[in-house]
Amino acid sequence: MNFFITGGTRGIGRCIVEQVLAAGHNVAFTWNHDADAAAAVQRHAAQTAPEQRCVALRLDLADAAAIDAVCDQADSALGGIDVLVGNAAINRPSLAVSLPDADWRAVMDVNLDGNFRLCRALLPGFIAQRRGRIVLLSSVAAHGMTGQIAYNVSKAGLIAMAATLAREYGRRGITANALVLGLVDTDLSRDSAPPKTFEHWLGQCPSGRLGTPHDVAQAVLYLASDGAGFVNGQAMHLTGGLDWVP
Repeated sequence: MNFFITGGTRGIGRCIVEQVLAAGHNVAFTWNHDADAAAAVQRHAAQTAPEQRCVALRLDLADAAAIDAVCDQADSALGGIDVLVGNAAINRPSLAVSLPDADWRAVMDVNLDGNFRLCRALLPGFIAQRRGRIVLLSSVAAHGMTGQIAYNVSKAGLIAMAATLAREYGRRGITANALVLGLVDTDLSRDSAPPKTFEHWLGQCPSGRLGTPHDVAQAVLYLASDGAGFVNGQAMHLTGGLDWVP
């Protein structure tokens, strides 16, 4: 299969890229700010999965015109797209009373509007081949989390987006699901989440640990597989059993 993965240069996104390649699939991944990191992912791919294609494409998800162009580039580079993984996201932490309009709009442009435009751009190809997989990375923040209102709302929107796409296109062989992630141990979460969040998670999570990028990548591979062909419109919780954060 050919995967299109947004935000593939670090953390969860990079792990998904690497695990997809290791499973024998081809990948086009996007990056925005760090050309060196994108090149490093490609070098690693060339060393570890030399028979697979790994294409890096620069994309600002807030740029509506660029999304269609980059989707066309990915399609041409790989000879078609079978799976969309909407991983890239931004956050502008703030309490609701003090969140500027510009920050609200920035989060929605990337996390929600960007994913919608990606789906819209790739759906015609999925419909034509009568098979497609859409996996949108949501979060337990969709249930509400203090000081993150724009991020929370954007992640809740992805759950509704997946459910709607499943109903509209399920009969065309297309599945759309949201992965609702708990606290995943990455450099980004270590830098941004307060220590009390980690303490809460480790103290309350039934699985007794944080999630890992590998956990997420394996769930993505499952949802992309033929074995998940009857899993559609779902908000699949990948949380170790703890579905909220303070």
